[in-house]
Amino acid sequence: MNNPQNILTRIAELTTKIETEYPELYHFLDENPVTLPSEIHPEVHVKELQDYLDSLQQLLDKHMKTHTKTNLIT
Repeated sequence: MNNPQNILTRIAELTTKIETEYPELYHFLDENPVTLPSEIHPEVHVKELQDYLDSLQQLLDKHMKTHTKTNLIT
């Protein structure tokens, strides 16, 4: 089973990839101050982290299947 730190690292890597290589997807990420917990030390479970990582991967996979990048040569 993945540990929380490993999953967080993978989330950060995938989020960075989406931000830099697929900026059109970045606005779909629900990472805004309204969704952040108000507790000082909120409890986050491994399953929640894994679910979030899976949702990011699904978002990217779906986008890659439905959109193709084309290199225009001028």
